[in-house]
Amino acid sequence: MTIRIGVQIQPQHADYDQIRDAARRAEEIGVDVIFNWDHFYPLYGEPDGKHFEAWTMLAAWAEQTTRAQIGCLVTCNSYRNPELLADMARTVDHISGGRLVFGIGSGWFERDYTEYGYEFGTAGGRLDALGEALPRIEARWEKLNPAPVGRSGSGRIPVLIGGGGEKKTLKYVAKHADIWHSFSDVETLERKRGVLAGHCETIGRDVNEIEISTAADSAEAAKPLYDAGARLFTYGVTGPDYDLKPLEDLVAWRDSVGA
Repeated sequence: MTIRIGVQIQPQHADYDQIRDAARRAEEIGVDVIFNWDHFYPLYGEPDGKHFEAWTMLAAWAEQTTRAQIGCLVTCNSYRNPELLADMARTVDHISGGRLVFGIGSGWFERDYTEYGYEFGTAGGRLDALGEALPRIEARWEKLNPAPVGRSGSGRIPVLIGGGGEKKTLKYVAKHADIWHSFSDVETLERKRGVLAGHCETIGRDVNEIEISTAADSAEAAKPLYDAGARLFTYGVTGPDYDLKPLEDLVAWRDSVGA
């Protein structure tokens, strides 16, 4: 797999025109994927600062952008019925012409749950719910009319699963994901990739079919992760200013390695 560069435009502490401008600039720089995140409040900085909802934003980005893939890093499974979420994703996929990456995880930010009336429960319970939701989402995609467009017209929306739990999350990655987003350092990434390979072997899947994704804010940070097997590197940036200079450097590194 070739190197790809993503940016997570965190929808916090900014007006929407600043977010829209950051997405435009990221595509002009040449980024491969533009992500937001699926929360209802800022994750850092002023806790009651400006913040916007993820999926309505993705629909706007689908019209605004023309080349880069778009998606959430990641959608919280708890906030929407799986069938509804599948339909939302299919709709954004069509608006974007097949450029959606369907990023999903089990959820963790307790304030989102309590303020919006969702049951927080336990980490294990949220992971079990994710495992139940993934086949329901896939089944709904097969029933929808029109069907998803998918990347390059494949009819399959690429699925990204975020998380590193070895007993549950990595099993879900092996069975359902095209991309695994790891929140790991190099040593942990190498070990967990071995665990993922074991889960893939159990179900008869080649682990090399799964793109490994991680965060990186510079080429220097990305290089050892690349050596460990990562191929999608995402730079996270917050509002209001959205400094994309590190993203320019990452794109330049991608192009130099691929040249």
